[in-house]
Amino acid sequence: MRLLTPKAAVLRLVLLAAVLAGLASAGAAAPACAGKLTLEPTDIVEWKAVYGRVEPRDLAPARARLGGTLVELDVAEGDLVKAGQRIAVVRDEKLVFQVAALDAQLRALNAQLDRAQTELDRGQALVDRGVVTAQRLEQLRTDVEVARSQIGAAEAQREVIVQQQAEGDVFAPADGRVLTVPVTRDAVVMAGETVANIGSGGFYLRLAIPERHAGQLEENSSIRVTAGGEESVGKLVKVYPQIENGRVIADVEVENLKTAFVDARILVEVPVGRRPALLVPGNAVTVRSGIDFVTVAVGGAEVERSVVIGEAMEGDGGTFIEVISGLSAGDVVVTP
Repeated sequence: MRLLTPKAAVLRLVLLAAVLAGLASAGAAAPACAGKLTLEPTDIVEWKAVYGRVEPRDLAPARARLGGTLVELDVAEGDLVKAGQRIAVVRDEKLVFQVAALDAQLRALNAQLDRAQTELDRGQALVDRGVVTAQRLEQLRTDVEVARSQIGAAEAQREVIVQQQAEGDVFAPADGRVLTVPVTRDAVVMAGETVANIGSGGFYLRLAIPERHAGQLEENSSIRVTAGGEESVGKLVKVYPQIENGRVIADVEVENLKTAFVDARILVEVPVGRRPALLVPGNAVTVRSGIDFVTVAVGGAEVERSVVIGEAMEGDGGTFIEVISGLSAGDVVVTP
């Protein structure tokens, strides 16, 4: 046996201490025991991306009730109006002349009434003195009643013309926003012609979804909306029963929906069904050289498998990632 010099012995002791210290440090830095998760299919919502348009629920046209010239137009596209608010005035000059003619006719009839009343009063006095017969008095009384009736008829006819003039005012039929104004001031309009189209009943995202997804649409379901780079959640409030051009029409209600531009297109994701998927915790996926790996326990050993992953989603236990291929149901995934 070779004896070591004192210097070599000291050096060996120093090296041995360093090795023991390294082992102790490695033991202290060793990770805790990893968890294990057995994969089972999980039903997830399948989303269909479509474009929705900002539209009012109802389109209420404000129509002219009288034909004539549009002398006043108080609204423009984009204005907010209230139900009953006057937005335009249509005037028919012929009605002004008709009212003036009836006024002249009323003055003439009133003069005739005054004369007939005077004749009746004189006839009554003559009857009292026995100069005029009672038959003549009845004739005079009839003349007075005829004059009064003619005045009543003329006044009623005048009220009709005045009412027609009042119908020249065009009112907003409902609360909402003015979408289009198809006429201009001083233009000639006909009775029943649209002066302004008003969007009322609130603004919604109107969707046109292929009819093959009609059976999966449910009212009050949540909808994912992406507008202006911001994501928000909407609610499917109405599904219309009539299918148009192979598409189902539906309305989505979104809080703080920007309605400055009607018919603006916004990206919407609609739930159209459920499908099974394999989900692993987000921290179970590692990336090396652009390839995704998941550690799997196989026969007591841990093996890394390359996988193809899908989208990430939030669950009750945190973030989960869908595994499209590389794993199957029953595999035991090792999680950190």
